[in-house]
Amino acid sequence: MSQSKDLGPLIAAEAGDSRNRAITSAINGVTARRWLGYGAVYVVLTAIAIVFMIPLLWMFATSLKSRSEIFAWPPSWIPEQPLWSNYAMAFEKYPLARFMMNTSVLVIFNIIGELLAVPLIAYGFARLNFPFKRVLFILMLSTMMIPGQIKLIPLYSIYSRLGLVNTYVPLVLPAFFGNPFFIFLMVQYIRTIPRDLDEAARIDGAGTWTILYRIILPLCKPVLAVMIVFTFLWVWNDFLQPLIYLNDFYSYPISVGLAFFRGRYSVEWNLFMAATLVSILPVLVLYFFAQRHLIGGIASLGLKG
Repeated sequence: MSQSKDLGPLIAAEAGDSRNRAITSAINGVTARRWLGYGAVYVVLTAIAIVFMIPLLWMFATSLKSRSEIFAWPPSWIPEQPLWSNYAMAFEKYPLARFMMNTSVLVIFNIIGELLAVPLIAYGFARLNFPFKRVLFILMLSTMMIPGQIKLIPLYSIYSRLGLVNTYVPLVLPAFFGNPFFIFLMVQYIRTIPRDLDEAARIDGAGTWTILYRIILPLCKPVLAVMIVFTFLWVWNDFLQPLIYLNDFYSYPISVGLAFFRGRYSVEWNLFMAATLVSILPVLVLYFFAQRHLIGGIASLGLKG
């Protein structure tokens, strides 16, 4: 009996050790499978990213080639002698710096207009009560169903009679009346903000403007980030409207300026690719710095909208 009593703790200790080893091995197995899963996901995502980067890499390679190398067969990814002078030639042939500055001016004024107009209109629809609010909101949404090409002729006629053609006003003025898409997004986002914050602010003596600018707007940073990034991309890539409203060569944005590299009978592909690559650098830089806010903003809009 005494020996069995002495062996009892040893048996229990061995059973505990085996149990701990089993738990440890199970945890290690789960961790290993998890890391293998993460590794497989990263490999697949890297392969997909490389596939999507192929046009950009080909554009970069073409921008460093001579005209004879561009149409060589079989094609080569790496030029025999990189011609970095193609970038200087592109800027010498056409005033790309002036075109990019013109586009930057349009982007800045459009962003300012959207930031001024959209919060005011969205706050009115989301928080204030006034006659025919629902009808006006539906009417505002219905304007998104009208193709922009249909509005070009009447708008051009109006701007022409006002003497605003060949100025930046037709390209900037609509932003100060708000984009219906951004208004809709912001209305849906503001409706998710508890009204208790508004009521508490009113008890403390805050008015409508104070509530909007001190309480609502600081909570709307995700939707504001989405609005700024989308406005930047749309204005930077807009081609049709500047082509219609502008006539002065030195007033063209970069989207129209790139079209000059396409001649009637031929295209200087090496200079065209060099200029195009330079023109998309601001977009890449913007996305690099704003991707966290952009992805988070879109996700929050999807959850809260």
